[in-house]
Amino acid sequence: MEYLKDGGLSLMEKLNILTDSAKYDVACTSSGSERRGSGNGMGNTISGGICHSFAGDGRCISLLKVLFTNHCVYDCKYCINRRSNDVRRTAFTPDELCELTMNFYRRNYIEGLFLSSGIIKNPTYTMELIYAAVWKLRHVHKFEGYIHVKAIPGADELVIQKLGMIVDRMSVNLELPTAEGLRNLAPNKTRETILKPMRQIQNGIIQSKNELVLYKRAPQFAPAGQSTQMIVGATPENDYHIVSVAEALYQKFGLKRVFYSAYVDVNEDKDLPALPGGPPLLREHRLYQADFLMRFYGFAAKELLSESKPNFNVLLDPKCDWALRHLELFPMEINRVSYKMLLRIPGIGVKSAQRIVAARRMANLDFEHLKKLGVVLKRALYFITCNGKMMYRTKIEEDYIMRNLLLTDHKAPANIVVNGQEMTYKQMSLFDDVGFYQKEERFRVLEELHSSKVSGL
Repeated sequence: MEYLKDGGLSLMEKLNILTDSAKYDVACTSSGSERRGSGNGMGNTISGGICHSFAGDGRCISLLKVLFTNHCVYDCKYCINRRSNDVRRTAFTPDELCELTMNFYRRNYIEGLFLSSGIIKNPTYTMELIYAAVWKLRHVHKFEGYIHVKAIPGADELVIQKLGMIVDRMSVNLELPTAEGLRNLAPNKTRETILKPMRQIQNGIIQSKNELVLYKRAPQFAPAGQSTQMIVGATPENDYHIVSVAEALYQKFGLKRVFYSAYVDVNEDKDLPALPGGPPLLREHRLYQADFLMRFYGFAAKELLSESKPNFNVLLDPKCDWALRHLELFPMEINRVSYKMLLRIPGIGVKSAQRIVAARRMANLDFEHLKKLGVVLKRALYFITCNGKMMYRTKIEEDYIMRNLLLTDHKAPANIVVNGQEMTYKQMSLFDDVGFYQKEERFRVLEELHSSKVSGL
């Protein structure tokens, strides 16, 4: 344990160092796990997942997101904790990590633990220390809350297997989109050593699910699945390359999430890009939007981008950009278009599309109904008709629609009146869909539609 010596730092000093060192590891996710507590321990992983906070740079992070250690034998050029950097080093002991987690949980500061690490000595040695800490949390302190652990490529398969049986989610950082990028900026890592534990985790999850079919009380391997992270902007890959890599990871490894981390210039190195405008946060945002479109909206990477159009539009979100490039499909009749195509209409999300399909079984929908069902008409009005009519007279032309979408204070013409009342709209993001509408209001709309259908019989 000589590697854990750090000059007698207090536990709070270690916490300050290791939480700050972890801030570039993306963790903005809910647990995705439904396991309830046994009643004999402390905590659970019911939906709601990890408590969240927002860092100073705007990232959504778990309240206890920490490195086990910031010691590292690797010298990745983009990493603040690389071996050649002169930074203050420290490490938790397994008992210290347990003490922090339990005390924070008892004070209701956290609902789970997100644990990553630098590398002490070698990957297997570090993973064994992490396993010891998590094992004590589970079996000594009876902690049954959510635990997400980053697996270290190159670690022994046995310790990864044992760890997967006591955590909720595991992840392996892809780091960079290409093998060439790894060779240039992370010479101690290879694509092969990164993909090997990914495949092991995937196989463990599949085997565990098969065993649950036969034995309902069989232990589960990483029941919340696995994820990965890519750094965006440290290497010259375009957006099309990045989303294609993400799509392949979803298809081949069954990942729950791919996280994108805008490259932050923390080291001086001739092989690293200069960032006069700061981290590429808008690019990161566009990649997250595209990722949602691929996972929930049925889009393929080649539909969003191509070799001839390799980067996202900085002015429009990917869904609006796609729609403007396919105006031959619009306007779509809201009362007849399929669910698959509803998802392709800007301003309509997954839940609002589901509500439209359910509601139109009872009556023909109009724009007032769509508004109450959660459709963002400020976007959708250029791409839809209700009962053969557009919301107001407009041109299905790319330049005209783009100009109106880009106007920050854009409002519908004042003379738009529906049922004797002027309509008003609230700007929402691409994926904001349901939070502003009460369930009672939706039920009332559905009841009105049902009544109108019955009265028309």
